[in-house]
Amino acid sequence: MQKVRKAVFPVAGMGTRFLPATKASPKEMMPVVDKPLIQYAVEEAIEAGITDLIFITGRNKRSIEDHFDKAYELETELEARNKHKMLELVQKIIPKNVTCIYIRQTEALGLGHAVLCAEPVVGNEPFAVILADDLVDAPTSVMRQMVNQFDRTHCSILGVQNVAREETGSYGIVKAGPEAERFHRVESIVEKPKPEVAPSTLGVVGRYILTPRIFDMLLNVQPGAGGEIQLTDGIAALLKYEAVFAQEFDGVRYDCGSKLGYLKATLAYGLKHPEVGSEFAEYMKTFCQNLK
Repeated sequence: MQKVRKAVFPVAGMGTRFLPATKASPKEMMPVVDKPLIQYAVEEAIEAGITDLIFITGRNKRSIEDHFDKAYELETELEARNKHKMLELVQKIIPKNVTCIYIRQTEALGLGHAVLCAEPVVGNEPFAVILADDLVDAPTSVMRQMVNQFDRTHCSILGVQNVAREETGSYGIVKAGPEAERFHRVESIVEKPKPEVAPSTLGVVGRYILTPRIFDMLLNVQPGAGGEIQLTDGIAALLKYEAVFAQEFDGVRYDCGSKLGYLKATLAYGLKHPEVGSEFAEYMKTFCQNLK
């Protein structure tokens, strides 16, 4: 049976919710403490055993490519100054056995279209899709949890979590029956339903493992508003041909596509950072006391 070796990172969006910070810099390069969001996503994929990283990029995304490229001038400067720890940190961003591939999405035509752009590289293999906006703090990465399930089922798997019913309009929502603890067989999926008609509160949150048949589905779905091709519609079509499962992952998710979620992530990761965590915790105690 095929293993999940490839991951797709849709990073072509404009990040308008973070303007003006994202006017000239990708939202995926926004740092949480000392690492950009896209690096957390890449590390999650690598922890899951993925070796081919496929970035679906757009205009003004060159800094993502530069971040994962070799920086000769920087490395030479760090070595000359005997800053060996920093040098090692820079050199280990991408392991030597991992390959980065960049594909330009010329038009922003939806998540489904971004995934479809990866077909020439993915080919006839199962693959992961990771949205860097969703940062998940977990002892075992979400993608590793999902890959473990894929190795058992060899079916498409969606990463889900229970969301507040009043928030269903912000998610793809699945109707699912229990297969095992925190693991469900998907019966249907709908994009951003109103709370009163949502089939459940299980929302898809930026983690997917998909079989290659999804490409045929995406080629045939009807574009929605703005000509966008929705990945949710492709998954709904896929359900007619093969089983799809939903994994309630273990971990704390931060929606870094929103300002509040991004601030929460920065606080949480700052407090546990090995270099500044304890000092930051003391500062936060003083800060919170002064608020009273």
